[in-house]
Amino acid sequence: MAKSQRTAVVLVAAGRGLRAGAGPKQYRSIGGRPVIYRAMEAFSRHPDVSVVQPVVNPDDSAMFTVAVAGLKHEPPTSGGATRQASVLAGLEALASHKPDIVLIHDAARPFVSEGLISRAIEAASRTGAAIPTIAVTDTIKLTGEGGNVEDTPDRARLRIAQTPQSFRFNVILEAHRRAAKDRRSDFTDDAAIAEWAGLTVATFEGDVANMKLTTPEDFVREEARLASLLGDIRTGTGYDVHALGEGDHVMICGVRVPHTKSFLAHSDGDVGLHALVDAILGALADGDIGSHFPPSDVKWKGASSDQFLKYAIDRVAQRGGRVANLEVTLICERPKIGPLRDTMRARIAEISGVDISRVAVKATTSERLGFTGREEGIAATASATIRLPWEV
Repeated sequence: MAKSQRTAVVLVAAGRGLRAGAGPKQYRSIGGRPVIYRAMEAFSRHPDVSVVQPVVNPDDSAMFTVAVAGLKHEPPTSGGATRQASVLAGLEALASHKPDIVLIHDAARPFVSEGLISRAIEAASRTGAAIPTIAVTDTIKLTGEGGNVEDTPDRARLRIAQTPQSFRFNVILEAHRRAAKDRRSDFTDDAAIAEWAGLTVATFEGDVANMKLTTPEDFVREEARLASLLGDIRTGTGYDVHALGEGDHVMICGVRVPHTKSFLAHSDGDVGLHALVDAILGALADGDIGSHFPPSDVKWKGASSDQFLKYAIDRVAQRGGRVANLEVTLICERPKIGPLRDTMRARIAEISGVDISRVAVKATTSERLGFTGREEGIAATASATIRLPWEV
């Protein structure tokens, strides 16, 4: 694949998903994360994806913003009355980006992997139109009126189609435009439109884990599967302290807090985030913040600590894990943390991509004892609980 090639993604998330139960299924939680977050995350983090274009129902805008906080994407465009119309809306929104390749993916498939995305990009680059498929393992029957069997197709030739389906951008955009002009709205997927437009659609290896969530039973089954896969539960702790000197603010848990002093530190001195980073790295048995961001390196002088926390979170993701809980306790006489507690929780949640319900911020004083009691510095302790896949 040429390095200059641009790959875009249309993430289709405008459906109502009523068969899955109450509310649009793409905003329901699965394994502690919204379905749409899981579906978008792999694309947003993939090194060969340049643009992610979500297509949503306008009524879901607020839910969407909360559900995908922390992920890179274009402003969402509004979907149409059908999936086909929604895909066309997403393609039109991407036209100004002039991508070479586009992947079209259903938000109801939250378990798309980096490997599957890479195969989709490679297949479209090579063939111009390709879809992931998996083999049919059950015998299939064709029935007629009354439910009587009319035929038994050769299952060796049958395949189950998945998404992301991948295409040369200009080709699939033109095919969708032609279908809309001809008032054809009966296609069940983008490959069917490509076939109708005269394109040869290739196939590539899909992924049995890349299933579509449709019914309440699907959610129950996948929750159980995720729990079994991420059964290696680990906890780490962290501690940090920084002295105070002249200044007018301190950074605590990613929030700029007005104060009569400032931290004396190599970076921004955010004791809360530094302690959290050590807790996460500790749970991973992956060194400490100093080993990954040495104070001797001038590159980190004055650095914002949110990038340290993002780095630690990414280390969890690279191991196929998830963060289950983050907790910070701040030890200081001033500033008062109580009024800012929820702001700090929200900021940590935003940086880490963890739901705010999994983030705790607490505070205590040292009863005027010691360096924190004399307001010479501020300390923080932290704990992090993560879930990793069992290593075989």
